[in-house]
Parts: sequence; structure tokens; C-alpha cells
Amino acid sequence: MAHPAGPFGASSVPASPSGEGASKASGLGDLPEWDLSDLYPSMDSPELSRDLARAAKEAIAFEKAWKGRLAEEARKGNKGRLGEAVRAYEALDELFGRLGSYAGLVYAGDTSDPQRAKFYGDVQEKLTDASTHLLFFTLELNKIDDQIIDEALKADPLFSHYRPWVLDIRKDRPHQLEDRIEQLFHETSVTGRAAWNRLFDETMTSLRFNVDGDELTLEPTLNLMQDPDGDKRRKGAEALAVTLKEHMRLFTLITNTLAKDKEISDRWRKFEDVADARHLANRVEREVVDALAASVRESFPRISHRYYAMKAKWLGMDKLNHWDRNAPLPETPQTVIGWEDAKETVLSAYHAFSPELADIAARFFDRKWIDAPVRAGKSPGAFAHPTVPSAHPYLLLNYLGKPRDVMTLAHELGHGVHQVLAAGQGALMAATPLTLAETASVFGEMLTFRSLLERTLDHRERKAMLAQKAEDMINTVVRQIAFYEFERKVHTERRSGELTSERIGELWLEVQAESLGPAIRLGEGYETFWAYIPHFIHSPFYVYAYAFGDCLVNSLFAVYSQAEIGFKEKYFELLKAGGSKHHSELLAPFGLNAADPSFWGKGLSVIEGLIDELEALDEG
Repeated sequence: MAHPAGPFGASSVPASPSGEGASKASGLGDLPEWDLSDLYPSMDSPELSRDLARAAKEAIAFEKAWKGRLAEEARKGNKGRLGEAVRAYEALDELFGRLGSYAGLVYAGDTSDPQRAKFYGDVQEKLTDASTHLLFFTLELNKIDDQIIDEALKADPLFSHYRPWVLDIRKDRPHQLEDRIEQLFHETSVTGRAAWNRLFDETMTSLRFNVDGDELTLEPTLNLMQDPDGDKRRKGAEALAVTLKEHMRLFTLITNTLAKDKEISDRWRKFEDVADARHLANRVEREVVDALAASVRESFPRISHRYYAMKAKWLGMDKLNHWDRNAPLPETPQTVIGWEDAKETVLSAYHAFSPELADIAARFFDRKWIDAPVRAGKSPGAFAHPTVPSAHPYLLLNYLGKPRDVMTLAHELGHGVHQVLAAGQGALMAATPLTLAETASVFGEMLTFRSLLERTLDHRERKAMLAQKAEDMINTVVRQIAFYEFERKVHTERRSGELTSERIGELWLEVQAESLGPAIRLGEGYETFWAYIPHFIHSPFYVYAYAFGDCLVNSLFAVYSQAEIGFKEKYFELLKAGGSKHHSELLAPFGLNAADPSFWGKGLSVIEGLIDELEALDEG
């Protein structure tokens, strides 16, 4: 079942100045704010109260109607009602998803507002209580013998419609627990993992970082480390370290508690490796992820080490300080990019690939499906939330007019378009596993980048654009695999006891030094930087999906660049499939296979090619 929406894997916490006036004064233009009334009119609307009551009532009725009967219905073949049961379950999933999505999006708009926080918590609790009556369904379905399920799928056309979902959930069978234990895990999630997640979110949004007397939230503080002025970058990094250090005991406690919570769940469910639960959720084999991680680690000297050595030379330094890692090159244009320009840039790039793709993307602007301004308390970074198939996705951005913000818009629009196209699969099969969920987003970024690069004839600006793209890809591939390795070390050591703040910092520095290379000096304070990354809290081991998606799209884009006939049609079929097919099935039409050891090398070679091009520009 769908559960109440959380922070959606956001990557950082937003800033304080806000509002239409602030946007106009900064040259951004009128930034859109989303209209959530397509879900519910308001937090206190009768429609929402009615649906909450209906969800509780219908969940009880569903349990009464179907519990203990599924095996019997399966044995009846074409006279059974198993397909009807799954369809009713899907309808409830849709209802729960609408309620949870609305509560999560309202909360994301201002996590510092006590009323919104209470509303989110209350809805989350009510949905958890109601969904306990639905837990039996997949558990009982999975207890039916394979042969009986196979015969039912052949005999019942309605049940057969859900074949991909049925076969997918049966992959969980080896890790399924006794019904009452599953119920206990489910009910205590509200006071366990979900509560610690909420504590992290509300703590992060309340933090302030003192930079020359200005009390900033996390987003503008991180933004300072992209400033052309090295002194501002240093002050931003120092302010970040000071405040994070002050709260390090809390972040360490949260990390230790959630790692232990995961270890308990993994042990009961008999997962062998610390990341196996994530691999199963992603429907990807451990061997495939291991091959990805190994390929990226082997590429560190050829990619990140080489690039940062070049960048240090460009900036006239022997070594980069850790706050210089994302510093812009002197050639980088510093003009603020207004919202309308960003919109036109992205939509035109999408349109050049496919007018249909651009038309879907345009709906997000025309129908108020985007929330772009920076506001105090607003949820971190950026995300695309699919809500439910009967509605539409929403995008959250914290738009500041930087070139990276334009790429973020292209990225999240890709997610949104993917979610719109996959909605036809229905509530149970629309969601795409994380390993393929980044496909359309990264592809959208690449379309936008290539479009901008083709228009750029100036040598210096072209160099700056290539460097920016190389850095973004390093951040997406190298940095995310380093994050994955850091998580592996933390969760593995946690099995032997709690980790101190100092030990977590040591592991962080160890992994970062290996991935970034000798051209970056990891100075005092950097050992705290792990603490602000929410993926470690909300979605353990999520991060490798970014590297998976980037390398996959690099390979896809190479196929597209070779002008293969029928590429667009196959690409749309991939997006429309949602979660109804395994990654091997979806990639096969393009002649790609993620299980092939050479697959990841192809994706990484694209990043190496960008760095080669930068070297050639230097020599030229």
C-alpha cells in the first residue's frame, strides 16, 4: 500500500528570503507556487475528512471480505474472484496514496509550521492504523503455492492483468514474516523510523548558519560554496561546520538509531548484506550493483582525480580546499537566469527531441504543478512526487537562478513526465524502481545540456559549460557511489555497536579522500558534512540509484546519438512501462544489458570523454 508521503529524497534544506517581491528583486521573475487543490481543497476540507473516514471504513470492510479466502478464490480458476480482490486493493491503494501525498506535500511546503507538522503526523498515523487491515493481503497472496498462482493467472483475465505486480511481490516471499510480526513492524513504524525521520527534517529546517552576522538556512549556505568569491565559499563552509558540530550528538544519535532499526529488520527478514533490502526494493541484483560500484571506484583516478587536478590548475591553486570543489570557473557567466528563460530553455530542448514530451512538460507550468520559490521552512532541495494515477505529479524546487537550477528543473521535469506516462499502469504498477526512476530525469538534463552546448560558440563559455556538466556527472556518479560506500561502512560497523561522532567523521573522510583524490584538501570541519545529507536518513542506500541512472542514460544517449531508427518510440514505451517490467526487459530493445560487466564502462566513458574534451580545449 502507499504510505504517507515523506520528504521525497530531497537533498538539502531551503533558504529564508521568499515571496513574490523577493523573486522579482533578485531578477528571477514571478516564481510559480503549486496548487494542491487537485488533491484536496485544504487541510480542514470536508472532502479530506470524508476520505480519511472512508479509508478507515473500507479497509476494515476489505479485510472482512477477503481475509482467509484468497487461496480458495485462486483454486476456483476462471470462476474465482482473485482479480476482483486485487482491483479492490488497488482502489484502496489509490485512496491512501491521495491522502498521504496531500499531507506530505502540505508539510513539505513549510516543515517549520506546527499546524502543518501536526496535520502531517495525524494523517500519517491514521493511514498507518487503517492500513493494518490491509497487511494480510500481500502476505496471504504470497502463501499460495506457485502452481496455483500460475493457473489462476492463466484462468482469470482480471487477475492476469496484474501479473507483473503479483510476480513482483512474490519476490519478497523469502523475507516475509508471520502476520502478527508484520503488523507489529508496521504499527511501530510511526513511533520508530518515521518519528526519527521527522525529527531530522524539523531539526534541519530549524538550523541557522551564521555568515558575517547573517543567519542563513542550509540552502543559501551551501549555495555560498558555488560563489565566485573564494572568501565567501570559505565562510559558508566554516559556518556549515560550526552549526553541524553543535548538533552532532543529535545527528549521531539519529544515525545510530536508524542503522540499528534497519539491522533489526534485516536480521528478522534474513537479509545477508546491509544493502540487500534496498536491492530487493529496487528489483536489481546485488551483483549488478556490485559491478557498478566496482567500476566507478576503479574510475576515480581517470575521472574525479584527473578533473579536480585540472580545476586546481584553472583556479591557480596547488590544491583545492573542500569549499572550492564546486567553485565556478572564471569563465562561468554569473548572470541570474530568470524563471521564464529557464522554462523556455528546458521546454525547447524537450521539444527538439519530442513535441509530445514537451507538451506533457508544459502542463507543469500551465497548471500550477510546480512550487519554485525559496521559503523559510520549505522542504529541502528538489523533488518530483507522483501522487496517484488519478491526479498528477507535483514538482518542488528551490529556484535561485543558477545554471545548476536550470538543470535541476530539467531533471525534475523528466521525473514528472515519466510519472505522467507511467500513470496508465495504475496505482499498483506505475511506480518505477529507483534504478530506472532516474532515467527520464537524467535524459532530460542531457537533452538540455546538449541543446545549450550547441548554441554556445564562445571558447571560454563552452569550456565553462563542459566543466559544469563534468562536475554534475562526477557529483551524480562518483560522489553518490562514495556516499554508498560510506553508508556500507557505517551500517556494517553499527552491527558491532554504536559509532561515535568522531568515528563516523573518520569514515566520511576516508571515503571522500579516496573518491575526490589528492587535488582536494579536506580541511577541518569537513568531517561533519555527512550530517546534512537526508538520503542517509530517509532512504538508506538510495544513492547508488543516481549513479545507476546516470550511467544508464549515458549509454542510452549514445544509442540515441547514433540516430537509431525507432529510438523515440522505444523510449516512450520504457517510460510508460512504469514498474511493470524488470530493467533487463526495458533495456533489451536498445541492445543494452546492465548485467554485462562492460555496460558500466560505456557510461563512465562518456564522463571521461567530457574531461578529454576539456583537456583538448586547454591545449588548444
